[in-house]
Amino acid sequence: MDYEQLVTVMRRLSIEAGDKIMEIYGADDFEVKTKSDESPVTIADEAADKIISDGLRAAFPDVMLVTEEQSATHSASGDTFLIVDPLDGTKEFINRRGDFTVNIALVEGGVPTRGVVYAPARSRMFFTLADGSAVEETGDFPKDSMGPVQPISVSTPDNAALMVVASKSHRDQATDDYIAKYNVRDMKSAGSSLKFCLIATGEADLYPRVGRTMEWDTAAGHAVLTGAGGAVVRFDDLTPLTYGKADFANPFFIAHAPGVELKAS
Repeated sequence: MDYEQLVTVMRRLSIEAGDKIMEIYGADDFEVKTKSDESPVTIADEAADKIISDGLRAAFPDVMLVTEEQSATHSASGDTFLIVDPLDGTKEFINRRGDFTVNIALVEGGVPTRGVVYAPARSRMFFTLADGSAVEETGDFPKDSMGPVQPISVSTPDNAALMVVASKSHRDQATDDYIAKYNVRDMKSAGSSLKFCLIATGEADLYPRVGRTMEWDTAAGHAVLTGAGGAVVRFDDLTPLTYGKADFANPFFIAHAPGVELKAS
């Protein structure tokens, strides 16, 4: 894989998809449909998916592609592939809360190694460079050239006063019970894969997810967090979260800065 080309393509496609999403987001109304798993989908999900999947297939025709919005790709098998969630946080989008993201990642040998997370309504973009290190880009996000970037890295957490980030749409008692095992200084709520990025920038220390997610929900944020020095582990045994599972479904997990003293589930 040519990582320089990959980063350029992923970044550009995320911006193109983000522009289309924001065009629909700004409309007076848009149709909301329900998928077979009862989750919502909009024209923005579908339009962004077409932009990204067409672009990736053109640039990397020999690489397996898995994308949330194309069920035919969900039967693919392998441990090295491109994986896409064109609009993560559809509920945030529908409710116009802004915390939705475009997610594109490369998984190699079951490990997310490169990725981009773009939050167009928040004007925040996080991605891995060709060497795997993570950066945040600032500025106007031109499509054809990278703007100013700054390296990001996880915090050195104080286990007596942790900053925890949790889901806006999926908080439940099991999550709160687990968080209660820690000494928490404060909590933030964030939607979609932004939670991984808040740990990657040092804005939070810990994100436990006690609920269903799919690999396309997490791969890009996982890659960014890894590139910033963080980690994602399974909730049950604290081993690394891996990708390419038979149904692309994740177990419960914990994303964290390495200095956090993890508690048993």
